[in-house]
Amino acid sequence: MKKLILEISGLLAGNVILAFAVGMFILPSNVLTGGVAGISLLLSPFIPLDEASIILCLSILLLLVGWVTLGFKFMINSCVSSILYPILLMIIQHFIEPPVLDPLLAAIFGGILSGIGVGLVVRQGASTGGMDIPPLIIHKYLKYDVSKAVMITDALTVLGGLYVYGLEEVLIGLVSVFLTGIGLRNALTYGGSSAKQLQIISDKYEEISSKIHELDRGTTLLEAEGGFTKEKKKLLLTVVADKQYQKVLDIINEIDPTAFVIVCEATDVHGEGFSDIVRI
Repeated sequence: MKKLILEISGLLAGNVILAFAVGMFILPSNVLTGGVAGISLLLSPFIPLDEASIILCLSILLLLVGWVTLGFKFMINSCVSSILYPILLMIIQHFIEPPVLDPLLAAIFGGILSGIGVGLVVRQGASTGGMDIPPLIIHKYLKYDVSKAVMITDALTVLGGLYVYGLEEVLIGLVSVFLTGIGLRNALTYGGSSAKQLQIISDKYEEISSKIHELDRGTTLLEAEGGFTKEKKKLLLTVVADKQYQKVLDIINEIDPTAFVIVCEATDVHGEGFSDIVRI
């Protein structure tokens, strides 16, 4: 029951934020952006419907595509958003007077809030029923990062308005797309444990491993072989919290200054010692 309440809350909050971003910033300022909001702006000069109605039609069409490719469970989870988002958007447009803003400022705030809203919905294993469905399809079959796929598809949508709206509007739209990707990525990883992954190659791996254990962090030993020398080596793998990163570097430099170290950001770490977050 607790998990169900959290999922419903996440869906509701995500759709409210997304509808507010589109209704208050994107559509009133005619900011070219990705998603169905951006496509509705491209189609509105040619279709005798308001933007909210176009968004509703596109959402239903994309929902059917998601049902076929991502499954019935995905469709059920997304139905709420596919209906709720357009309705919320219509309510916001009808009852709230949007502020008069510079288009660039509208693109900045609209982009960030749109990304956060979509991210909250995607975290629940659903979609807004819009243009986040194609990136989810790409993620399922190609294992490509969702936020990057969203950014690419949104950028292509914005570039589609170059002929109709001109270069300046397209450049402002690309700002919105970029910030949407940032907002989406942060929403997906929020609550995860920010950490560093270290891969260490050293002849003194046992001593380094022992010192890392004293920091209450585990290590994993992997077999490695030099590509040129064909020499057998041990590769020491560990994940430590950001605040422990410098301490681990000090340990490595003290024990073996010649050690070869590769460091990667790890923003989504699960297991003992690290917090868990809901993922798609």
